[in-house]
Amino acid sequence: MRTLIILYKKELKHFFLTPFGWVVFAFVILLQGLSLSSVLEQYEKAPVQANILSSIFTTFIFWIYFLFLFPLITMKQLAEEEKSGTLENLLTAPVTTWQVVLSKYLSSYTFYLCLWIPVYLQLHIFEWVTGTAPPVTNGDIIGTFLILSLIGSFFTAVGILASALTSSQIIAAIITFGALAFHLFLGYIPMIAGDSFQGAVIFHYMAVQEHIAYFSRGLVDLRPVAYHLSMAVFTLILTHHIVDYRRWKH
Repeated sequence: MRTLIILYKKELKHFFLTPFGWVVFAFVILLQGLSLSSVLEQYEKAPVQANILSSIFTTFIFWIYFLFLFPLITMKQLAEEEKSGTLENLLTAPVTTWQVVLSKYLSSYTFYLCLWIPVYLQLHIFEWVTGTAPPVTNGDIIGTFLILSLIGSFFTAVGILASALTSSQIIAAIITFGALAFHLFLGYIPMIAGDSFQGAVIFHYMAVQEHIAYFSRGLVDLRPVAYHLSMAVFTLILTHHIVDYRRWKH
């Protein structure tokens, strides 16, 4: 555990002590602000019954930066080390494969969670701009951040897996974005084909857009919880096997 913590802190520093991490942070805050701005425009034109979190996290802007987040955060984690040759040195050091994989994953996931802190501040900005409290309850806030954390746990694992598959950061980013965009598309299949076709329930079960819409209303369903956590674990196990193969190959 001590070795894992040391590796985790080392990896986390790369996000907060390098320009790259702050550029990503600024990029996300900018697009979060644009997403909030588009929602405020809707509220100015006509009263909207939906809570503001549900509105913010269903905009087109949100899905654009949300899908780009994970390739940006994870693309260099293992791919860069493989290209530079430092991964070989790390794998021959007295550390386990799980410690290497988890340190990369947990540091990326921690940074991802930090990116959502500004959203809480945006709720106060909404009150300042409109002069009224945002139409959102504590349950809505907790539910929203819970589902973003759950989805992030799975999507971050996908990014780490993609980074383990190649020595190119660009290819890792493309694989991650493509996989996540495809996963998002699966959630729209029932809307396109209708709920009458066989297997629609499965696609609803995987639909992250439905999960966000549901949890942002303060409602909690254990099925998305189980889905995202189990997929995160499964993806990390795959990553472990890939990195372990490279370890014994070296």
